Amino acid sequence: MAKSPSAGAKKRRKKPPEPTGLLPSETLASPPRKVEELRDEISGDGGAVLAVYREPLGGKWVILAALPIEQLEPTPYQRGLSDAHVKRLTDVIGRTGRYLDPVIAVRVGEKKYQTPNGNHRLNALKQLGARAITALVVTEPELARLILALNCEKAHNLREKCSEVIKLARELAPLPGMKEKDYSLEFEEPSLLTLGMCYEARPRFAGGAYHPLLKRVDAFSDRPLLRSLEAREAQVKTLLEIDDRVAEVVAELKSRGFESPYLKSFVVARCNPLRFRPGVTMAIEDALDKMLQQARRLDTSKIKVTDVARSGGPPAEEGGS
Repeated sequence: MAKSPSAGAKKRRKKPPEPTGLLPSETLASPPRKVEELRDEISGDGGAVLAVYREPLGGKWVILAALPIEQLEPTPYQRGLSDAHVKRLTDVIGRTGRYLDPVIAVRVGEKKYQTPNGNHRLNALKQLGARAITALVVTEPELARLILALNCEKAHNLREKCSEVIKLARELAPLPGMKEKDYSLEFEEPSLLTLGMCYEARPRFAGGAYHPLLKRVDAFSDRPLLRSLEAREAQVKTLLEIDDRVAEVVAELKSRGFESPYLKSFVVARCNPLRFRPGVTMAIEDALDKMLQQARRLDTSKIKVTDVARSGGPPAEEGGS
């Protein structure tokens, strides 16, 4: 058998990355005045400063400190607690008798700190009766919101992710000068904002059914964040109107004996104006208007059981049937 032209070729080795960041010896230096002031504030709050150093990748200043546990709270824009996760952490930390995973913290006022990534560990330590918690206190408060994008757990379902993003957007909206598109890293994708507002209005909204369309038509706005959220209200109103009509269609189909976990997703797909147009997009306002028109015109008498069976795909989220 003849060998293909590439069969005997040597695999090209990837060029190693250029050295970056600090040498170990460079992480220790005399801190600037701003960092010294934060160090003194932590001590004044009753905390204990354990180390002041520059983190080795970006050279940013960090303070390792033990903080009074009652002074730490979660940021307002993260997902809710998982009781099961807190229980597991409490058990593991209690068995080892050691806490070796510092949370990230930002000082937001006198004797008041917030953590964007340590709510479960914080609650586990509280359940164990701990009086202090070890934290990496960062000197740039804006870093707290970036943890949303940097958090690698990614244990969110769509509802949790959207709720987290819209909470963050509400928190940032009053800040002057920043446009919605300037927060693209933190928000990840624009459809999460729109769906987050839908979940605010309807906690059991079936966002998973609408997400594929919104990912194609939604875009970050060039407007200031506060104004862009106001503009999204009109889009959300139309989307909820579509959902009302979809619920009517689903109810009609169920009355005819249709039973499928994919029923709502099937109906939403039938109303999708881009359903058979791969690679095509349009403005979100136009897409939702066309979708509403198609939902209103949908004739359930023309839908067959085999149509639903062929559609397959993931079912709508809980509460969305």
